[in-house]
Amino acid sequence: MQKIRILHVVQAAGGVDRYIRMLLKYLDKEKFENILVCSQDFHEEDYIGLVDSFEQVEMTRAIGGNDLKAIKEVRTLIKKYNPDIIYAHSSKAGAIARVADIGLKNCCVYNPHGGAFNMRCSAKKKAMYTAIEKVATPFCDKIICISDAEKQSALDKKICKDDKLQVIFNGVDIESYESGAHGVVKRKDLNIPEDAFVVGMAGRMSPQKAPDVFVKMAKRVKDKVPNAHFIIVGNGNQEAEIRKYAEDNGFSDSLHITGWVDNPMSYVELFDVACLLSRWEGFGLALPEYMMAGKPIVASKVDAIPNIIQDGENGLLVKVDDDVGASNAVMRIYQEDELKDKLVTQGLEDVHNRFNARRVSEEHGKLFEKIIK
Repeated sequence: MQKIRILHVVQAAGGVDRYIRMLLKYLDKEKFENILVCSQDFHEEDYIGLVDSFEQVEMTRAIGGNDLKAIKEVRTLIKKYNPDIIYAHSSKAGAIARVADIGLKNCCVYNPHGGAFNMRCSAKKKAMYTAIEKVATPFCDKIICISDAEKQSALDKKICKDDKLQVIFNGVDIESYESGAHGVVKRKDLNIPEDAFVVGMAGRMSPQKAPDVFVKMAKRVKDKVPNAHFIIVGNGNQEAEIRKYAEDNGFSDSLHITGWVDNPMSYVELFDVACLLSRWEGFGLALPEYMMAGKPIVASKVDAIPNIIQDGENGLLVKVDDDVGASNAVMRIYQEDELKDKLVTQGLEDVHNRFNARRVSEEHGKLFEKIIK
């Protein structure tokens, strides 16, 4: 049987990069051939054994003159490989790939990995992102939503009709994590005492992930628990602001910022409580990762997060921008061992039943086969 050839187009690295690697790992190699067309932010060595061909095109996050050059280059690669399906990942690549494919009549699948129109930004920007999605929608066959909340948002904004949308929940590579090395990073490596109470977050220090709320929560917890320490796994343009707040409030020695790391889960393993206090979230891949590591979760009640976290069952939910509520939730976990154990147990059950990477790839495989029939 001839393999189904899929050409993946992707601009944004980070979480999308991890998602694609996970998807390709479990996608049936007997049925599918995969070509990756990616931005300069990707590394070919990460895709050895996962793709049949690797191509790079300069793509930038911001809208600009470079986009026309990128569209032309992607169109050339579409003609070169003549795929059965083009799979565009994230908003920018989604626009570039769909425009590049106009008139070429390939099947096209688009996954925004969290619609840009759901970002907390100015009304003018939201309107622009919504307009771009509406204009580009006729040029693809299926739009994959990574949560029920994302699908509902697309319907509310009239991006397209219901039959063009398909929900495939995100997942994490549980098998890889459980069979991998653990305890690689020690508390002493970050100058954290073994008996410290450690609260952490994994994510960019950017407005979406609300590191400013995290650090304000940290101050409140530190006032009540003197041996509390705080870890931010990631980098971002708010780092100086976050460090200054900790310094001004006298706990900079208890705040540990790792910067970009290749092994974020090794740092998550150090947490006693894991936070995701995002202001908007298409899915929140950190949440099943926290569950996989057996960590109790405090998260904001926004967008897709309540699709994943049931308050009081597998985590605690707080309002957006609520550092007081977040600190209270963290303190509950600190003080109530029974609650902590319940959240961890249910989280582990949920990640195995609902957020396994194999399920993500299987659902994609069924969709790909259905589309080209």
